[in-house]
Amino acid sequence: MQALLDVRKIRQDFPILNRRLNDGKRLVYLDNAATTQKPNEVIDAICRYYSEYNSNIHRAVYQIAEEATEEYEGARENVRKFINAKYQEEIIFTRNTTESINLVAYSWGNANIKKGNTILLTEYEHHSNIVPWQILCKSRGGKIKYLEVDEDGYLDLEALEELLSRKGDGKIKLVSLSEMSNVLGTIFPAREIIRIAHEKNIPVVLDGAQSVPHMKTDVQQTGCDFLAFSAHKMLGPTGVGVLYVKKAILEQMKPFISGGDMIKEVHKENTIFNDLPYRFEGGTPNIADVIGFSSAIKYLNRIGMDNVRDHELEMTAYLLSRIQEIKNIKVYGPKIAKDRGGLVSFNIEGIHPHDCATILNDFGIAIRSGHHCAQVLMEKLDIVASSRASLYIYNTKEEIDILIDALNHARRIFNI
Repeated sequence: MQALLDVRKIRQDFPILNRRLNDGKRLVYLDNAATTQKPNEVIDAICRYYSEYNSNIHRAVYQIAEEATEEYEGARENVRKFINAKYQEEIIFTRNTTESINLVAYSWGNANIKKGNTILLTEYEHHSNIVPWQILCKSRGGKIKYLEVDEDGYLDLEALEELLSRKGDGKIKLVSLSEMSNVLGTIFPAREIIRIAHEKNIPVVLDGAQSVPHMKTDVQQTGCDFLAFSAHKMLGPTGVGVLYVKKAILEQMKPFISGGDMIKEVHKENTIFNDLPYRFEGGTPNIADVIGFSSAIKYLNRIGMDNVRDHELEMTAYLLSRIQEIKNIKVYGPKIAKDRGGLVSFNIEGIHPHDCATILNDFGIAIRSGHHCAQVLMEKLDIVASSRASLYIYNTKEEIDILIDALNHARRIFNI
C-alpha cells in the first residue's frame, strides 16, 4: 500500500526525533496523546517573535507592537478557519483545554445552573471535564449524571435520548463530553449527540483535546455550542488553549478573569468591558506561543487533516494487529481502527504499567502509564492504571515493531 504521507520527509522537520537515548537508541516517541513534538517552523516562529518584534499587543502604536498584534490576531483568524467558526469573535485564547472548560463552568455555568439541575457527562471523561462541573454543582446545588460506556467503549444513544427527555427539577441543562477518549481512543458521534441534545434545547460542550489534532473539525457542521482544545497536542507550544463559543451564547457570558485588556473604561465605581472576544482574555497573553501555534496550524493545513486521519488509521490498524499477537495482553476500547483515534491502551497480565513503561524506556520508547487523568473510567474498567501508546504524523510501522519487540522483552523479564 502506498504511504498516505511522506513520513520520512515529515520526520526531518522535528529535531527531537534525532535524539539518541540509552546507549545510542533512537527516540521512539509514542506519547502523543499527552503532548506532540514541535516542527522547526514552530520553534523558529517563537524565536523570531522574541528576537525581532517582542512587544505587548493591543496597546502601542510603534512598529514592532503593531507587528506583534497583527501576528497574534492572525493566529486567531487561522484558528477560526481551522475549525470553521463563523466569527473571529467566537475564538478565545486560554492556557489549555482545562482552562477553557473552567471558563465555561464559571461564566456560563454560574448563570445557568440552578438547584436541582443536572449536567450530563460520560464515564470516559478526563478529569478536566469532571472536576469543574463537580465544583459548579456543589456551589449551585446541581447534580451530575454519567452516561455509561460499554465494554468496547461505545455510548448508547438510546439511553442518551432517554436521559435528555427527563422533566422537572432534575432536567438536564448541559451535556459535556470528550469527542475522543484519551484512554479508549473511541471516537464518538458528536454530530448525532449534539442533534439529540439540541432537539431538547440543551447546549453541548465538546472537549476536543484529543479529536481536533487528529481529524477535520467543523463547528458549524457539528453544531456544538462550546469547543475546547489545546495547541500542544497538535504540534504547537504548551500554554495555549482555545475556547470556541457560539457568538449568541458568548454575548450573554460574563468575564472569567478581570484586569487589563479585557476592559474599555475603568472608573472609580464602574467598569465597561471590552468587545468580544477580548473581555475574556484579561492580562498580557502568551503572545509568543500563540504565534507559534499559528505556525503549527499552517503546518497541519499543508499536510491536510484528512491525510493526518488516514495516516493514523493505517498506523492504528497496524498497531492493533501487532499488539494483539502478544500473549496475556488486554487491549481496551474499540476493536476496529476506524472507530478510534491513534492510540491504544493496554495491560499485560502480571506487569504493572509503570514497570512496563520503565522497561520500554530502556529501548528509547516513550509511552504513558497511569490512570491518564481518567479515574472514573479506570473504576469502570476495574483497573488502577494502563499503558498507552499514542501515534501522530511522524510515527512509522518500524517504530510499532520496535514497541512490540520491547513488550515481548518485558514479558520475558517477568517470565510471562
